[in-house]
Amino acid sequence: MTSAQPLQPLSGDALLQRFQALDAFLCAHQALWKPRPFTHRQLPWESQHPELAQWLRNRTLEQAEASHNQPTLLEDAPAPYPELAARAESLGEIGELPRSEPKHLPLRFTVDVPGRKWQQINAFSDSLTFNRPPQHWLDWCAGKGHLGRVLAHPEQALTCLEYDPALVASGNQLSQRLGISARHIEQDVLAESADKQVLATHSPVALHACGDLHVRLMHLASAAGCRQLAIAPCCYNRTAASHYRGLSTAGQDSSLNLSLDDLSLPMSETVTAGNRVRQQRDQSMAWRLAFDLLQRELRGTDSYLPTPSLPTAWLKKPFAEYCRELAELKQLAAPGERDWPSLEAAGWRRLAEVRNLELPRGLFRRPLELWLVLDRALYLEERGFAVRLGQFCPAQLTPRNLLLLAERA
Repeated sequence: MTSAQPLQPLSGDALLQRFQALDAFLCAHQALWKPRPFTHRQLPWESQHPELAQWLRNRTLEQAEASHNQPTLLEDAPAPYPELAARAESLGEIGELPRSEPKHLPLRFTVDVPGRKWQQINAFSDSLTFNRPPQHWLDWCAGKGHLGRVLAHPEQALTCLEYDPALVASGNQLSQRLGISARHIEQDVLAESADKQVLATHSPVALHACGDLHVRLMHLASAAGCRQLAIAPCCYNRTAASHYRGLSTAGQDSSLNLSLDDLSLPMSETVTAGNRVRQQRDQSMAWRLAFDLLQRELRGTDSYLPTPSLPTAWLKKPFAEYCRELAELKQLAAPGERDWPSLEAAGWRRLAEVRNLELPRGLFRRPLELWLVLDRALYLEERGFAVRLGQFCPAQLTPRNLLLLAERA
């Protein structure tokens, strides 16, 4: 028996082919992944798949938590879940980018960098394999410039652009202390003046620049004639537009109409957190879901009512007081006396249902993210870059592990 071939990064014709396959999959199953169980007491797809819906509703909160980050492994779910999971897993697969020899950096470079972020920086840096050696790095949305200094060591040119003046000042001090010749510039990269900071001689890099920030870099680097570009995208929903606008020709031709809620789906994994943080998160959601049941009764309308993010101090109130004050905040009628323990228990039951009903949506997290990143890859290809797309680190280090490497001939 021959072993399976290792997955490869995507490049050339494979970029458009995968985009088209993902587009067809996402368009065909929008009814499964667009509606949010948190806001719908009954999901539109439940009538088409009643056995799956009932099976999910009967599972516990603990079972949902165990499956949340790996929904494709839920093998005993009724149809059509297993078939969708297999297709989602296949379409979401992508290989790792080749690595260069890791740099041997002085230990002092790790000062002031959280451990997980340091690992991400090194994995990103080791994956930047270009045909021509970069001459001048441009660290986009640089923070203190930790990534840029790793790339520039020991003596390459470096420019760091950052919006926050305190981070600019700290980054400049760190560069001087570490002996890196770097320019740290205070710059709003979304402002018109940002185009003057991107030169053809630059090799721009962006590690987890959110939404419009990394898209802005793609536009400016393409216009400036940069030969090389490396972007690990993040937070696709951080955009000024109310709906997604395709970047490439294929993206613009797609019939997908993505709202900000849709764009937040790839970011919905449960992040690593301690027990206290998880308990606060669960309590907050259970109480909000209980209040949702209450507000539907108070308004006489079976529809979701958005509520603002509340300080964690609200969770220290008695549940009845929480509901009364939130009703007042939303200008609803006073709830009056009622069976508050029963309502709170209903909120916790609803949380278990919501978490389990989210599992079909979870199947589409990676396919949608890959669709969005491929739209960016195809945009760059249309502007003269040869693009490679692959993983730069394991998902356990960061789920946002897709890296676009673009280089002009």
